Amino acid sequence: MAFRKILGSVTYSFADLRTLLAKATPLRSGDQLASIFAQSAEERVAAQLALADVPLKVFLNETVVPYESDEVTRLIIDSHQLDAFAPISHLTVGELRDYLLAYTTTTETLAQLSRGLTPEMVAAVTKLMRVQDLIAVAAKCEVITRFRNTIGLRGRLSTRLQPNHPTDDFRGIAASMVDGLLYGNGDAVIGINPATDHTNTVVNLLHMLDSVRERFSIPTQSCVLSHITTTIEAIERGAPVDLVFQSIGGTEATNRSFGVSLATLQEGLDAGRSLKRGTLGQNLMYFETGQGSSLSAGAHHGVDQHTCEVRAYAVARAFEPLLVNSVVGFIGPEYLYDSKQIIRAGLEDHCAGKLLGLPMGVDVCYTNHAEADQDDMDSLLTLLGTAGVTYVMGVPGADDVMLHYQSTSFHDALYLRELLNLRPAPEFEDWLRTMHLSDDGLRLKQISANHRLLTEVNETYRHPL
Repeated sequence: MAFRKILGSVTYSFADLRTLLAKATPLRSGDQLASIFAQSAEERVAAQLALADVPLKVFLNETVVPYESDEVTRLIIDSHQLDAFAPISHLTVGELRDYLLAYTTTTETLAQLSRGLTPEMVAAVTKLMRVQDLIAVAAKCEVITRFRNTIGLRGRLSTRLQPNHPTDDFRGIAASMVDGLLYGNGDAVIGINPATDHTNTVVNLLHMLDSVRERFSIPTQSCVLSHITTTIEAIERGAPVDLVFQSIGGTEATNRSFGVSLATLQEGLDAGRSLKRGTLGQNLMYFETGQGSSLSAGAHHGVDQHTCEVRAYAVARAFEPLLVNSVVGFIGPEYLYDSKQIIRAGLEDHCAGKLLGLPMGVDVCYTNHAEADQDDMDSLLTLLGTAGVTYVMGVPGADDVMLHYQSTSFHDALYLRELLNLRPAPEFEDWLRTMHLSDDGLRLKQISANHRLLTEVNETYRHPL
């Protein structure tokens, strides 16, 4: 189906929905690299105006990646709920934007709507939004998940404590872990990116994390972010696996490049749930995504990176995750060139994920060769806080010594909680008080008063296991 828009004396034509979505996307370097971007600001405006007039029903009849050849497209179409879609089925994309922003569209309304939205509808409407729209709509959404604690409640901000180490050294990991806990981080997950994906290493790290969690009765969950097949093998060896992690993308070919399929993800979910380790719920999948992953894998099918990203959220949604994380600036300037593009993409990802019913976190980050700095990340962090982001990262000094990129520190989470009056997950908040790490106002106490946690963990992991 072709689309046209006349601006002045110029007629702009767009061959199909995939082209229209790409041309309507705010400028980013990844779409330039793929040669699918609007050639001028005028063409972008024409595409956005044309996109605003597209009826939402069109997205159910025209796919951007063929149904016959892509299991993600089949998942999107086959799982779409027409009853949830019915209240908005008569709208265009532009009218959907107005509907989402309306005072009468409440948190409850958006929760009921989520299963009626396809990723392409959400990608389309977010392309028409300015930054304040992305914040306002996302702030209305509340997505709650549970494993050992409750994530996503309104007025809460959780963090992933990320104690990575370049050689998977247990004492180094333990030191970072204690540091993060003393600063009130880790309620979303204590998650390690292993330097190697060897099963023995992963199993040892899982036992180490679980021993600390159990010793201090920490109401959180742990994860070693290994490939899902390694995690399944670790489960078969009896390892104490809480969350099952995997990076995912928005096309079948992207997921194939990660070494997974929908069937593999289902196998991981079933294996994790078989352990019955959750005490409050069984949301145990942890997914990471990032704009540009499909393009970098040569698996984007001519679809813009924003739309590919939102399609990945449909994959995540199918497996009822505890956490989803857009690692927004990690992939590098080839895909998001500078802070303007990173900030826009982070807010788009968060809003789109929340609209689709996901517990959406954002790794507020950049690589050292991007045109960005920590001031830019402070801006994005603050904007995401006002938008109700579910969780952010807690990295020692904001500088990941294993992955070699810049993220957010333990202190950054404290800043955002203090500024916006946000609290950790309720069960974790109670634990902080029990451990005398915070007072009744949730202000952290002096670290020097917390020798027990620091000394015991340090003694336990003085030597690698």
